[in-house]
Amino acid sequence: MGNSLTCFGCKAHGQKASKWSQNPLSLIESSGQRSNTALRSLSSSSSSSSAAVKKQVIDDDLIQQHALAAVMLLRQHQQNGSVPRFDRSNSVQYPFSSSKKQNKLPRSSSRPVSLDLSQNQLNKNEDMKMEDLETKHFVLVHGGGYGAWCWYKSMALLRDAGFDVDAVDLTGSGVEATDSNTITCFSQYVKPLVDFLDNIRQGQKVILVGHDFGGVCVSYVMEMFPSKVSKAIYIAAAMLTGGKSTLATYQEQPSSILMQQAQNFIYANGKDNPPTSIFLDKTLLTDLLYNRSPSRDCILASVSMRPMAFAPIMHNLSLSEANYGSIHRFYIKTDEDFAVPATLQDFMIDSNPPKDVFFVKGSDHSPFFSKPQALHKILVEISKLPSKPNNF
Repeated sequence: MGNSLTCFGCKAHGQKASKWSQNPLSLIESSGQRSNTALRSLSSSSSSSSAAVKKQVIDDDLIQQHALAAVMLLRQHQQNGSVPRFDRSNSVQYPFSSSKKQNKLPRSSSRPVSLDLSQNQLNKNEDMKMEDLETKHFVLVHGGGYGAWCWYKSMALLRDAGFDVDAVDLTGSGVEATDSNTITCFSQYVKPLVDFLDNIRQGQKVILVGHDFGGVCVSYVMEMFPSKVSKAIYIAAAMLTGGKSTLATYQEQPSSILMQQAQNFIYANGKDNPPTSIFLDKTLLTDLLYNRSPSRDCILASVSMRPMAFAPIMHNLSLSEANYGSIHRFYIKTDEDFAVPATLQDFMIDSNPPKDVFFVKGSDHSPFFSKPQALHKILVEISKLPSKPNNF
């Protein structure tokens, strides 16, 4: 959205009409008539040179009167509430709480995010400093077929804001050399993330962020390392209930026609056996995953995407309330997503409600490309929210 206003509303709805709202130009017109009368009088009684000077003085006076009238008109409409407020908000939060207050984060150089937080919490968050956070360390987990490369904008923004940030290449993804067709189980696929969390010292915590199938990986390590996870954030991600697989969950809601057209299966072990990996038709990538993203990011993705191992999506996730349930989860919805449609996102949210749900307006399946500033704003705001108390 542009940075300038094109017009102001001139009608005050639900307000008693004033002389300005009834005929807002009457004062300007009457001023002009008086000035024209004075001008004719001066012209008839003075020389041509003197009249020119006096005409200029009166014209200046007329301009000042017009300006004063315009200012008074604007103030009248502001008092009546008829001048619309300009909101450049790019994201909305829908919390699972009883609060109905609508508050906004302070404006910054990035597009602001509207958040439904209590006023006390909002004020507390505004005053919070980096050293007051439970953790300033983000760990970003890519989705199926992606790699750590997809987070380059978010990583730069978070580091510039003073956060520590890491992005992990899962097995067979990004620059990790394993052939996706040789991955036979979920634990093999998620091992790089498990190793990363295992190497974090006791007493230290991270904020996990999972996109797409990366959400399943986030849930898996939450169950394994609950004492090392402060919060978990799911971005258009698979957020499963315990005992379910990604394949079973996704089959409960219809997929988009575009996704059906784009999916291709690889049978490295022969057609008599299950597929070994899935890859997406590169000619449909932009329409499916990057329909609102800059062309340079679409090109980057087209040469960087890799097949996604099939075995991990059949894994039934085991989750417990004691471990997984001890950590606050947050979901970030994408409204122009053809890969994980809004109906599927809502289904997962309703089946396994998180602490809060945020919404990135105008985002495709890859908000780190299409809406990086809005996504960054949400990530920072979530980092300021309190963690769930636990006994770890």
